[in-house]
Amino acid sequence: MEWKTEGEEGEGEGGEEEGEEEEEKEEGGVEGDLINLLAPVPRTIYLYDFFLGQCESVCFAVSKMEKSLIQPLIAVVISFLVATRAYVRKSLDLSGAISGFFVMTIHFAVGSRYGAVLLVFFFTSSKLTKIGEDKKRRIDAEYKEGGQRNWIQVLSNSGIATVLVVTIWGLSGWEDKCLDSKDSTVITALIGGVIGHYCCCNGDTWSSELGVLSDDQPRLITTFKLRLEKHQCIIGSNIFFDIKGGMALWGRPVRRGTNGGVTKAGLLAAMAAGSVTGLTFVLFGFLTTKCTYDAALKQLLVIPLSTLAGLFGSVIDSLLGATLQFSGFCTVRKKVVGQPGPTVKKISGLTILDNNAVNFVSIMLTSVLTAVACVYIF
Repeated sequence: MEWKTEGEEGEGEGGEEEGEEEEEKEEGGVEGDLINLLAPVPRTIYLYDFFLGQCESVCFAVSKMEKSLIQPLIAVVISFLVATRAYVRKSLDLSGAISGFFVMTIHFAVGSRYGAVLLVFFFTSSKLTKIGEDKKRRIDAEYKEGGQRNWIQVLSNSGIATVLVVTIWGLSGWEDKCLDSKDSTVITALIGGVIGHYCCCNGDTWSSELGVLSDDQPRLITTFKLRLEKHQCIIGSNIFFDIKGGMALWGRPVRRGTNGGVTKAGLLAAMAAGSVTGLTFVLFGFLTTKCTYDAALKQLLVIPLSTLAGLFGSVIDSLLGATLQFSGFCTVRKKVVGQPGPTVKKISGLTILDNNAVNFVSIMLTSVLTAVACVYIF
């Protein structure tokens, strides 16, 4: 056993403390080196996120700039070609071609699906107008070769939709929106108004142009009533039985070309026109819009809704035509005319609205009701 003096013990304790301090310094030095080594990492991550965010912002701005420049340019080119072709083929006169150019440009510039729906209406109506021209020339007192339309007819059939499309652009910019009230009730209603607008236009045109060519007897829509049909059967030689055949709609027969006169073929054509409009809108919407799977699947409901809108628009147009638009038979020209006169025998209606005004009112009503339906459905 060794004995140590107090000084030696103090030196031993001091040596131990110095050793511990040196170990702590060494550990602290390692930790410090590690911290210093990793110190630039958060700064690097921050800079990476910053530059990534800037790149995304720049890319979005460039994409938006391209869309805001290229899409209107494409709209101008398409509209110019279509308007020129329509003028050359006498589907539009000069005033109609100029107004149609501006209307079509606005539609395509805001969204390709709006332009596509407008083109479907224009091309199909122009084509159907030229079918059966000889028969229509004999019936229609105001018949024009090729169905040539002026600026008043263009604006009465597209003015409301143009206002709605511009409003949609003001609220959503260059972004195509789905029909989704959860996202925006206002935009959903506006889009529904555009759909209803062209369903009514297309439905009325198809109904008029094809209905007049059918062999069905036109009947005045305001005189429709349900009639119980009965059929008689003979058993043996002397026994008769009345068998109820069901209910049927009947109305007063009128001459072809009478405002408010409808046929089954015409009503079916209106439904077909509405469905074609809705199908066009949905197909182009799938290509140009971005929405959730559920919302995208729900867009298919536009097709049956458009079918009903086409039928409703045609019926509203016929009701207005039968009540507020004059129809009479000219005994000299042997045609149905829209103005009273000494040689004109009245068929129906009052001299309050002309054909363009009837179209405008029926379009407005159909647009409002379709907009409300879209808000509730989508």
